[in-house]
Amino acid sequence: MYHKINFFKFKKLIPIALIFLVSNQADAKGFTVSYPVFSQVNETISGNVTDQEGSPIEGAKITVVETGATAATDGSGNFAILANIGQTLSISYDGYVLQMVKISGTSVSVKLQSKKAATSIEEVTLVGYGTQKKSDLTGAVSQLKAENFKEGMNISVDNLMQGKIAGVRIVQSSGEPGAGVNVSIRGIGSIRSGSTPLFVVDGVPLSNDAVSATGPNIGLGNAQAKNPLNFLNTSDIGSITVLKDASAAAIYGARGSNGVVLVTIKRGKKGEPLFTYDTYLGFSSVIKKLDLLTANEYRAAGIDKLYDHGGNTDWQDEIYRNAVSSNHSVSFSKSTDTGNYFASLSHMDQDGIVLNSNFKRTTARLNAEESFFDNKRLKIKLNLTASDIHETGIPNGANAGSDGQVIIHALMANPTRSVYDQSGNFTNFNMPAHYNPLYLLSVYNDKTNTFRVLGNTEATLRILPGLNYKFNLGIDKSMSERKTTMYPNLTDRTPAGLFVQANFQSYNVLLEHYLTYDLSLNKHNFSLLGGFSYQKFKATGTYYGVKNIAKQGVGVPPDINPGSSGDPIIPAPGYAQENELQSYFGRVNYNFDKKYLLTASIRADGSTRFGKNNKYGYFPSVAVGWTISNENFMKGIQMINELKLRGSWGQTGNQEVPNKITQASSALSQAAGYYLYDNLNLVNGVEVYRTPNPDLKWEVVEQTNIGVDFSLWKNKLYGSLEYYNKTTKDPILNIPSGPLSLTPTVWKNVNAQIVNKGFEFSLGAEIIKNENFTWNFDVNGATVNNVVKNLPVSQVLSGEISGPGFSGVTANIYKNGYEAGSFYMYHYLGIDANGKYIYEDVDGDGVIGQNDKKIFEGAIPNFTFGINSYMKYKKFDFAFSFIGQTGGYLVNNTALDLNINSLASDRNVLKNFYDSGASFTNQPQLSSLYLEKSDFIRLNNVRLGYTFDISQLKFLRSINLYVSAQNLFTITSYTGYDPLVDTNKQVGGNQSLGIDYTTYLSAKTFILGATVKF
Repeated sequence: MYHKINFFKFKKLIPIALIFLVSNQADAKGFTVSYPVFSQVNETISGNVTDQEGSPIEGAKITVVETGATAATDGSGNFAILANIGQTLSISYDGYVLQMVKISGTSVSVKLQSKKAATSIEEVTLVGYGTQKKSDLTGAVSQLKAENFKEGMNISVDNLMQGKIAGVRIVQSSGEPGAGVNVSIRGIGSIRSGSTPLFVVDGVPLSNDAVSATGPNIGLGNAQAKNPLNFLNTSDIGSITVLKDASAAAIYGARGSNGVVLVTIKRGKKGEPLFTYDTYLGFSSVIKKLDLLTANEYRAAGIDKLYDHGGNTDWQDEIYRNAVSSNHSVSFSKSTDTGNYFASLSHMDQDGIVLNSNFKRTTARLNAEESFFDNKRLKIKLNLTASDIHETGIPNGANAGSDGQVIIHALMANPTRSVYDQSGNFTNFNMPAHYNPLYLLSVYNDKTNTFRVLGNTEATLRILPGLNYKFNLGIDKSMSERKTTMYPNLTDRTPAGLFVQANFQSYNVLLEHYLTYDLSLNKHNFSLLGGFSYQKFKATGTYYGVKNIAKQGVGVPPDINPGSSGDPIIPAPGYAQENELQSYFGRVNYNFDKKYLLTASIRADGSTRFGKNNKYGYFPSVAVGWTISNENFMKGIQMINELKLRGSWGQTGNQEVPNKITQASSALSQAAGYYLYDNLNLVNGVEVYRTPNPDLKWEVVEQTNIGVDFSLWKNKLYGSLEYYNKTTKDPILNIPSGPLSLTPTVWKNVNAQIVNKGFEFSLGAEIIKNENFTWNFDVNGATVNNVVKNLPVSQVLSGEISGPGFSGVTANIYKNGYEAGSFYMYHYLGIDANGKYIYEDVDGDGVIGQNDKKIFEGAIPNFTFGINSYMKYKKFDFAFSFIGQTGGYLVNNTALDLNINSLASDRNVLKNFYDSGASFTNQPQLSSLYLEKSDFIRLNNVRLGYTFDISQLKFLRSINLYVSAQNLFTITSYTGYDPLVDTNKQVGGNQSLGIDYTTYLSAKTFILGATVKF
């Protein structure tokens, strides 16, 4: 049984809140005695502050001139303050003209006028459980708004960040539509607990676990679950905020070690209601083709005349296609004096560039906020997303071995073979473990349907001016059904046919209570937060299937009616997983005179995933900042508009481990049985599968960060510089157990460290800005140096290699003194006079064996960068972005399968192997011959648009037509399809890094689109 956490009673917070309130009110008296009319205040004045365009201003300071009482506006620009009618309010906000307003009633509405263009350092930024002005931030926080997102075909929110934020690396695990994406922030910090950050959508933390069914292995490898973030319509996203350092992320405690990504959905703005229609049509093709032998080159090789089958086929052209995609999205937004609304409906239909692959998604979204009671005392928000996704997959499982993937079959296929025989049927290769790829596609069918609903309601009650109680209830529920059919076929992979249906459901419920209190006393500004969070996760899965099914085209297909033919089977047992997380958190933000800043936070997390001796983990952080530009001695320096120095330290956790691993696991089995009685009947014995460890606890990441934010020359140049040192402690491993243990391995925290440290920079410039022409340019970059220390075992291996004869061969090694996931293989030296491969004999014994393997640099690039530019000339707009990396390596496992010895077995090879003069009899080994640099620079996106003048049409606001291109070109020395790839080849749950095995390649896409606003 899992450890049950008692439900939190909110009433326990009430006496604490009252003591907190009384103590602060008492302290305030000492600062207000100089105002003689303070005791006369007897009205609550509410109001709203916006800019000239009607957008709410958060963080504006409201002061009653006669009493000195202060308040600040919230995220909707609203405020409440105690004052008398007839008194005067002073409204101030950096970058805007100070405004004085006479109070004539209990409601006030103010529009501030900008005195200069707002810079990035003045923006309001989302942080955990609240917002802050960027000028008040002390942690490493980066924010993207909708206008920063690249235009293009983006299925998932993580794609929107690519190349936009320093230190955030986005890598495709596959180019298949809807496939998973690997996101890492500031390096790789864990061996087996993953490096994916925590995603929080409109206040609801999501689980990083799959939300769709995993395809069963029917002889072609397991088809991986799809990207859990692909359910959001990217057109709905208003902003993405990345919390990178421990000070910013510690408020999320046990799940913040890999960083936190906060996603917010668009909301209505002040002004007329806005109706928007977005649409595009996309055309995709392969980013490149591998250079294989053509039919004529294959014949000229003259290996064996029997291998010349008389055809002339480019098998890459046969399985790849020019794919067409479309997207339609409509949205409505409106803001009133008491609330705002946003609703959208969208449909995306994306064909993959490999035949038979497709992704279709329909989403509906509703965000609503309304205020109630006197002076907007109560505010209620509702956020709701529903998505229905239909995906069609191909046989391309990452763990399919050397012959279970359609892409490797296409690459290895003899180019002298024809697709069809003389009878018009698919040509039968008549070879074990090698099939006509078009035939393989024709007998395989894989369909996944996933319905997901994410919603939360948030209520905010203003108890007193500055004191608010917030309640957040969220639910994330998904239901997925995956139907996989392998029809009876001529291969040696389930030749009698098989149908399996995998059903999966996940459920995530969140309940949060928290209090916030904002207080300003002369130059002292406080913002306090304290709260409780409870979250429960549940996942269940079932399987059923039939074998010996009817031939394709005969009777009712099994995915429609499984009972129509075949013999029932249960291909795998069902399962259920459940865990809970109970948390207490608090934070203090202090600002003195807009010069000196302090942030301190702590979170206590209790989790059912860990042992009874370590149910709770505690994650503190502290950060300080100094706004140097606000010092008196800086006033005369005209070139510096903003300059802030900040530093932080904190701890976060990683709890991404399997459930119940702290508990013993055993079962009755015949293998452990014995003969107890004279009748010789075997009595089942107890077999132990897992040794308990009640001391297991979180991986802890300790991080130090030093940063500088600046804005120069009237905000023409702005940016930030960061240094970070991020150390993972107490990593969780399944390591060999000690003597007399019940099992050979045990889950344990080991006294090891994984260190990531480096520098980051983000620089932006407003190069030109006048009435007709605007040009903004920014560049970001990050370095990372990764090393493993104090690992108590000699090494940890991962990175399964696929290919004939490579069973059990791995490419990654975790070892002290080396980068996490470094490569471990033979050192290739060249080719001798007989065309034989030469490897370094490390131990000098004259035989190449295990002792001759060497450790090479790993997959983590030591420098990543992004370059982004936006220009607008009258009605034209033009934008482009580049991404790139240096210092990393990839194991080209695809090339290993296409080595020279394939010519000796009626298969094709890469042309460079044939041209190298290597002997056809060479037996391939995993060596540095297949280790290649992954350095590249890519034109990631380019866009040209034109906005039409439609002032004569009263019902239209604007029409913007644009053309866009993605992955237009890549400069790289890597010989595989794509240097930005990472196939999941983990072993024993340990992360694999930098292996490329017949990955579904990325596409080059051209888009025609339009945005119409009514």
